[in-house]
Amino acid sequence: MSRWTTLVPPAALVALAVAWVTHPEGALGVTAVAVFLVGAVLAAVHHAEVVAHRVGDPLGSLILAVAVTVIEVALIVTLMVGDPVHGATLARDTVFAAVMLSINGIVGFSLLVAALRHHLAVFNPEGTGSALATVITLAGLTLVLPTFTTSEPGPEFTASQLAFAAVVSLALYVLFVFTQTVQHRDQFLPPQQEPAADVHRDEHDEVPTNRATTLSLALLLVALVAVVGLAKVESKPLEKAVSAAGLPQELVGVVIAALVLLPEAISAVRAAAADRVQVSFNLAYGSAMASIGLTIPTIALAKIWLDGPLVLGLQTTQIVLLVLSAIVAVLTVVPGRSKPLQGGLHLVLLATFVFVSISP
Repeated sequence: MSRWTTLVPPAALVALAVAWVTHPEGALGVTAVAVFLVGAVLAAVHHAEVVAHRVGDPLGSLILAVAVTVIEVALIVTLMVGDPVHGATLARDTVFAAVMLSINGIVGFSLLVAALRHHLAVFNPEGTGSALATVITLAGLTLVLPTFTTSEPGPEFTASQLAFAAVVSLALYVLFVFTQTVQHRDQFLPPQQEPAADVHRDEHDEVPTNRATTLSLALLLVALVAVVGLAKVESKPLEKAVSAAGLPQELVGVVIAALVLLPEAISAVRAAAADRVQVSFNLAYGSAMASIGLTIPTIALAKIWLDGPLVLGLQTTQIVLLVLSAIVAVLTVVPGRSKPLQGGLHLVLLATFVFVSISP
């Protein structure tokens, strides 16, 4: 294990503690926080790959997705408590941004890199299709449906509707994890490999020891805590900059989601470059799924003591982008292989999402 990846996570955690007390807002302080944030992201990628190498895929991808999402949920709840005014739509904006960044950004870059480097990006359509179907169902039930329900004024769920959505979201997520890791694990491995193979292993690779894996898992969690905590520290200057520039507050959720998903995005693109596109899909759709399946139940519980409204329903423009993304994603997944064009289509949808977030 390289020395810098061992030292950076605890150093970033110390920087987080200092920043939490001092609340840096000047250019120098904000830049210093950003440097530690980037270092923690790169260290998290390294340790995630060590853990994935040891346990194999799809479990390795699942560990990273769940670890990132659990801490992302903690960040959302913390920001909602600290800012009830903007907190009403923060969960919706962050979760929707995470979904769009995952199914268009991570998938798009991965497909483009793999197809350009290996002529075609090849993956397993059965497992990938199951993951995509789960993501679309979760997004529809929790982000689209509240816009059209009539029991509560505005794009909100009633208490009973929110409880139902929370239970269904968690149930679907658990069912998918069982399918991915136990019942049909072979469908989430690259098609050129046997089910028992480890997609992260190479015949010349040395499998990490249990001690090294345990250390990497601990450092991964430390790095992810630092990433999300430092992202929260940066959120206040970000909100002020967004307000000063006259931009929509929804953009804050986009930036937060992008920072939190950065470790997974880097891992996914590196896997695609190594012709392991299935790993990229596992990370992308797993992130989107966990972002909904774990966030909505947690927010539903937090709503017991949180004051103010909880707006989950998407706006019309957002629904249009989600539907377009779902259609393109289905057409991408069905053949089981992809040209650079499919990657470009997803990236155009991502660019449109970002542009519309800036200029609605």
